[in-house]
Amino acid sequence: MEVENEIAPYKRVQIARNQDRPYSLDLFNTMFEDFVEIHGDRRYSDDSAVICGFGKLDGIEVALIGQQKGRDMNQRRFRNFAMSKPEGYRKALRVMKIAEKFRRAIICFIDTPGAYPGIDAEERGQAEAIAYNLREMALLTVPVIVVVLGEGGSGGALAIGIGDRVLMLENAVYSVITPEGCAAILWKDAGKAELAANSLRLTAKELYNFGLVDEIIPESVEWSIDKEPSEEESSFDEVSDKLKKSILKHLRELVKFKEDDLITTRYEKFRKMGEWSN
Repeated sequence: MEVENEIAPYKRVQIARNQDRPYSLDLFNTMFEDFVEIHGDRRYSDDSAVICGFGKLDGIEVALIGQQKGRDMNQRRFRNFAMSKPEGYRKALRVMKIAEKFRRAIICFIDTPGAYPGIDAEERGQAEAIAYNLREMALLTVPVIVVVLGEGGSGGALAIGIGDRVLMLENAVYSVITPEGCAAILWKDAGKAELAANSLRLTAKELYNFGLVDEIIPESVEWSIDKEPSEEESSFDEVSDKLKKSILKHLRELVKFKEDDLITTRYEKFRKMGEWSN
């Protein structure tokens, strides 16, 4: 891990939200071969904020789950700004269970400001869907690798974030709440988001030092609409290549685990989070 750039936490948040960053579907179509999408949760409907399916990574068959933002207003509305509803989490779990049945590793890509907070989502059991995913992911008998691509917001991110390995892009963020939401609650002023970001410890480097993230994927640039098209393409290829190598490395390590050892190690990994000692 080589992360040298010291960038203010709120600046990282802004970079993480940049529409030019790689999104889940970008990586599904470039890093993986033969990607086939699966729709619907078999209970209510399909949630376009979550993309699920199966593909191959260097010939290894894997299940893919990713939260998808949009780059223009029409896409954002269609994807609900990557804010999943209960049917999205149930669709994700449905694919995980299929992957477990056929002994396929699972790779989850996190990029959401949080779960959708609308009344309709609450009526259909938003909190229950998230909680159920947390329990079931902890007990999966196949390897699970989680990648935080951009924003990792609250339970909306954690609902697909229980993994044996948690990777994070250098300019991604991962926290219990957005800085704006935190500032609005604590100081009744969303304008103090920068102060909140400093307090939340949401950057990849800080989370790695806390032991919450296993590896940081370096980014050579700050994603910006000011970049030339050729530079943007080069940056995407570089990040996707580093990410692919990292995922393959962890996959090859995890497939050596016995099922019981995999579950025990994953459980212990998350139980250690938040431990405090003098």
